[in-house]
Amino acid sequence: MSEKVVLVTDYTWPTTAVEQAVLQSANARLLLAERGDEAELLSLVPQADAILTCFKKVSPAVVRAGEKLQVIGRYGIGVDNIAVEEATRLGIPVTNVPSYCLDEVAEHALALLLDCARNVSHYNTAIRSGNWSLNAQRPLFRVNGKTLGIVGFGKIGQALAAKAASLGLKLIAHTNHPDETLARHLNVEFVTLDELFTRADFVSLHIPMNASTQQLVSEERLRRMKPTAFLINTARGGLVDHQALLKALQEHWIAGAAVDVFESEPLDAAHPLFALPNLIATPHVAFYSEESLAELQTKAAANVAAILTGKRPAALVNPQVLDLPRWQHL
Repeated sequence: MSEKVVLVTDYTWPTTAVEQAVLQSANARLLLAERGDEAELLSLVPQADAILTCFKKVSPAVVRAGEKLQVIGRYGIGVDNIAVEEATRLGIPVTNVPSYCLDEVAEHALALLLDCARNVSHYNTAIRSGNWSLNAQRPLFRVNGKTLGIVGFGKIGQALAAKAASLGLKLIAHTNHPDETLARHLNVEFVTLDELFTRADFVSLHIPMNASTQQLVSEERLRRMKPTAFLINTARGGLVDHQALLKALQEHWIAGAAVDVFESEPLDAAHPLFALPNLIATPHVAFYSEESLAELQTKAAANVAAILTGKRPAALVNPQVLDLPRWQHL
């Protein structure tokens, strides 16, 4: 079997030793991009039989330039950074890892919720500057009895609901695919999107980023929220209109926001959002734990190895490509 090349556009962990070990079964070596911008990827992709990407954009031009490409694999769940339509047009399978970091993201969303309610991070900052006053951060809220609105009720939304119930939160959710049996099991009430934004004390986003969900959290929806309510986003930054959020926080339409993701990452440190005391921010870290990283690296590489060795991957974003003659053996 001739040696294959897997182009890695970017990664956020110390080494790619896990991927290399998995890909040995496909007689593949890794080619690591230094910057991961389009110009560099265009220069490297003609060598590649496969791509593994984390956050960098795999544009239509990059996909077209990959004359040998057999598969594009995502380190993660969402594929909004990959030109899936172009890959599908060219008959290239796109894989992802839909079943990892469920607990991590749910736990991070819950941690942000508790920080919003109890002002933990703000008190930590105050006390380090010598301010021990209770009034440094007021008001505080009791979580028990408050309403959590979960936008999107896939595996992460369900994991959050199960964890949040133990805190005494009332649960409402919006989904395009309501399952009443599941709702009864988790004691969740399904509501319309507008009703959720109106009723919830905490709104947590758990939907994919696509054309229909871009800037779903608009000025209109932010104005629907209670002035005591908080927005929590651990999904994708593009789900939220950043200018509307800035205005909502500045003018106190809502009590605050806690976000792990931004429309552009990294967001400039001088961005006016970071000057606001009612914003809590973390650097796109909700997916991370030592356990989840090992699982992510292994599963993402295994998907690519499967295609390169003529097997069906565990997760495929565009299964219609398998109807093409070149993939009939899978």
